[in-house]
Amino acid sequence: MRSRALRWLCAPLILLLATACGGPAATAPDAQGLSKLTLTLNWYPYGEHAPLYYGLVHGIFKKHGLDLTIQAGQGSGKTVQAVGGGKTDFGWADTPALLSGVASGLPVHSVGVFLQSTPASVEFFSDRNITKPQDLKGKTIATTAGDALSATFPTFLRGFGMSTKDVTLQNVDAAGKIAAVISGGADALLGFFHDQGPTLADKSGKQVSFLRFAEHGLNFYSTGLVTNDSTIKGRPGLVREMAAAVSESFTAAIGDPAAAVASMAGVNPQLPPAGVLTTSWEDTIKLLHTDRTRTSAPGVDTAEDWQATIDTFARSGVLKNPGSPSEYWDAGFAPKA
Repeated sequence: MRSRALRWLCAPLILLLATACGGPAATAPDAQGLSKLTLTLNWYPYGEHAPLYYGLVHGIFKKHGLDLTIQAGQGSGKTVQAVGGGKTDFGWADTPALLSGVASGLPVHSVGVFLQSTPASVEFFSDRNITKPQDLKGKTIATTAGDALSATFPTFLRGFGMSTKDVTLQNVDAAGKIAAVISGGADALLGFFHDQGPTLADKSGKQVSFLRFAEHGLNFYSTGLVTNDSTIKGRPGLVREMAAAVSESFTAAIGDPAAAVASMAGVNPQLPPAGVLTTSWEDTIKLLHTDRTRTSAPGVDTAEDWQATIDTFARSGVLKNPGSPSEYWDAGFAPKA
């Protein structure tokens, strides 16, 4: 608790340094009087990000006084670090990476998780005859050491009387998992069913099936909006408008999936095909709420769901000294319905 207390005691100094060095607190209005800011994604753009681009194309961010630039990321961990270091105003990052970042002393908070049901899954070709978790016994699973999927997979297996000794874990980088399955070097991969799933199907031309963690008793918060504590303290109005704009963009994109996908045209050379983006966004819509938030606007969290997520990662060993939800999440910026 001492390190967390020191972080809050140093908040005024962090704010001063951020302002002096051109960090989040130093963003200035553009010629239209809009607040210029950056949002760094968790990865290269894929279907989950369609609402963000929809909001850009259809003027939702401008309506909220924001001149937003979206830039690709290289993993949620690096995005959280960039936010904590004042290199970007906001981050779109996976909650496990945020938990780890806060535990390591980064001055960051979530201001709203949007994917409230994890897309974490075991993915495989349908002809592998894997229909239940017990069918994974003896299989080779492509994974990336150190990520949230590899950290929670043992917990997933324990729920069915197994351990990692019952499978062979093949450690490859994130980009190599799909290639491992297509080549036959691995029977399955650990990934996000709404991202790697449609990509694997598109690249292989084969039907893909999943064992979703959330459908087998292991759910936790996934990606959402993260910002620096100095931004929360120094520019709360900006944070409030950003959270509201993202929520409004998600609501609009749910109502018009085709337009949401069309908004992504040409945003990045590594953009997946339109069909993959469509499947990815349609699958993302299924992940936006828990039972507690079913009637709430996108991005409205609950302390109970945060606590359940914290407990999951404490059990898995990701969090050695877990704190309360308020240590990771600022509830004061919840979007309105």
